[in-house]
Amino acid sequence: MASHSDTLVVFFGQTAGANGGRLGSDERELILLVWQIVDLQEKKVGKLHRCLVKPDTLELTEECKEESGLTLEELCKAEPLDRALQQFQQSVSSELQALGRSSYTLCTDGPLLIRQAFHPEASKKNLVLADCFYSFVDLRKEFHKCCPNAGAMKDLCASAMAEYLCLPSLMEKAAGVQEVKAMVMVILHLLSKPYNHKFTSCETVKHKFETGACSKTEAVDSETVIRARGLPWQSSDQDIARFFKGLNIAKGGVALCLNAQGRRNGEALVRFVSQEHRDLALERHKHHMGSRYIEVYKATGEEFLKIAGGTSNEVAQFLSKENQVIIRMRGLPFTATPEDVLGFLGPECPVTDGREGLLFVKYPDGRPTGDAFVLFACEEYAQNAIKKHKEILGKRYIELFRSTAAEVQQVLNRYMSTPLISTLPPPILPVIPQPFIATGSTRDCIRLRGLPYTATIEDILEFMGEFTIDIKPHGVHMVLNQQGRPSGDAFIQMKSSERAFLVAQKCHKKMMKDRYVEVFQCSGEEMSFVLMGGTLNRSGLSPPPCKLPCLSPPAYTTFPAPTAVFPAEAALYQTPALLATPRTPQAPTHAAAPALAYYPPQPHAQLYMNMNMNYTAYYPSPPVSPTTLGYFAAPPGTMAAAVAAQPPSTQMLAQPGALVRMQGLPFNTGVKDILGFFQGYQLQPDAVLVLYNFSGQRSGEALVTFPSVEQAKQAVAERSGRPLAGHTIHLCVL
Repeated sequence: MASHSDTLVVFFGQTAGANGGRLGSDERELILLVWQIVDLQEKKVGKLHRCLVKPDTLELTEECKEESGLTLEELCKAEPLDRALQQFQQSVSSELQALGRSSYTLCTDGPLLIRQAFHPEASKKNLVLADCFYSFVDLRKEFHKCCPNAGAMKDLCASAMAEYLCLPSLMEKAAGVQEVKAMVMVILHLLSKPYNHKFTSCETVKHKFETGACSKTEAVDSETVIRARGLPWQSSDQDIARFFKGLNIAKGGVALCLNAQGRRNGEALVRFVSQEHRDLALERHKHHMGSRYIEVYKATGEEFLKIAGGTSNEVAQFLSKENQVIIRMRGLPFTATPEDVLGFLGPECPVTDGREGLLFVKYPDGRPTGDAFVLFACEEYAQNAIKKHKEILGKRYIELFRSTAAEVQQVLNRYMSTPLISTLPPPILPVIPQPFIATGSTRDCIRLRGLPYTATIEDILEFMGEFTIDIKPHGVHMVLNQQGRPSGDAFIQMKSSERAFLVAQKCHKKMMKDRYVEVFQCSGEEMSFVLMGGTLNRSGLSPPPCKLPCLSPPAYTTFPAPTAVFPAEAALYQTPALLATPRTPQAPTHAAAPALAYYPPQPHAQLYMNMNMNYTAYYPSPPVSPTTLGYFAAPPGTMAAAVAAQPPSTQMLAQPGALVRMQGLPFNTGVKDILGFFQGYQLQPDAVLVLYNFSGQRSGEALVTFPSVEQAKQAVAERSGRPLAGHTIHLCVL
């Protein structure tokens, strides 16, 4: 039997959209196949074949029409892709039989036709490709071995290779014919002296994604990792592997990301076997998974290990059984035993190795979380288990989802970390003038209840009407829930209790949009109770959990909040307020700056709590003021001077230097991303301040402190206009 290298089938394809170096980048369907057999031993060439393919969507781009010369009328008469492939296989088999050969290998001009066109389209149409499409010879790589000085491989096309070898030029009118003939000429020339090349190296396409565990100590090349965003929440690692069909994902290389509540957030990190495959994956940016388009960006090995890496021996042993289907169970009774779970699943979906195929997720103190992972030997058993989604075990319904090895690691890492993972998100970090955080019993505040969730500061100021002028500076506090979203409540600090009383009388049950809003007069102490997690109603106060005497042992720890002295004008978290009735701002006076309370990353409102507790904690949004017209009401120099006048132990901002404002940031940008953007400037993490809007969400802007004005200007000149995660970043010196 002849080896695969004895016979090559030179193969060419064209799509209804972009072709050449952008083949497959626009998800267009194949419309043309051209092939010709080359006998490498006899150096003979078979008959050239050309086959049109009818796409499901009969539409051609202008570029395609110009390059191919094909019309929709011609394509309407053609066969669909599955029948065209049958015709291809029958034609090749008959010719091989005539030559006395029994096997062959496809030969293409680069990897795009097989990896970016054939496999993605076949996957979407649920077509089963023959084995020949999982192994092919890349003529560009073979040519580069013989002629390393011919230029970059990505620039080598069939005509360029033929021209470099001084082969006669071809003038063929039919699309695809010239390319195939040029490739055949190049192959025959490489077989001859002085090259005497042997076509023995084949590119491979993995038939299926291999699951596996990843250790935190494993080295992961950052040039092989991407981040996919916009995934359906129920997507599994197999779904993601199918989206990247044709590209080789590393073993265990799909890591689904979870949010703070342990649920999938629609993102995944994917690790490929090489940079070449990673670069091809980036070309699938905004390709579709079902009806959703998926965004694809570069990521780092550090990010992948943070999600997929694990150190637990128990997890490693659980995941050591390869090629298993993993199902996640959520909502189990805390008293559930392995026998209960096995009985729930039943004989129609046997668990691999019985009890050994179960992994219960627990807290560091051994208490169950209600989650478990289950291994199944095949897809059929897993599907039978999924059918039990929301069936009852004990008195609880159980959720079942497809899972991944990386998700197992991530969930275990999350729950087994010490101290216990908080169910509360990091609070918004406002800079609040201390005189305005009233804690006394004077009823100079009002509470708005029942606000539309879409309400903005502008809506509240319009609602207040004539009383807007009586709001204290920085006195509007939108209350956010534990997910960082508007709760429908807000507190407003007025200049006097009399004005607060009038507002409550005149605005109570006044309409805002399509809802009436309740307005109550309250004190600063009552406001603080609510912001600490307590409740406030017309009959009195219910203290926050941190005041309840019955908690034993304490479920959380509180942290003291150090103070720092900033100028009252510096409200770094504020974006310009939209005013219902704008006033002319007062010129700032540079008197002694009042003290401000600074909420650090672990403030008193951040509670590390027992996860069995069930209550809602509220946080204030960044404080705002109707008179706020910018990030700084006073020049930055005033702020620096005021801070410099304080004792060193109380200074919280970098003193010398200049501020650079960043605009256009992706909303998930963190401090580490910004430091990476300014790599080479030796900035510290505390030099970066990410800004938030009135809804408590990142505004897409940040402030960065540079050691000197010269460095700040240099950074703006060098980095402004550069991309960060696909977004163009604009910089300016403040």
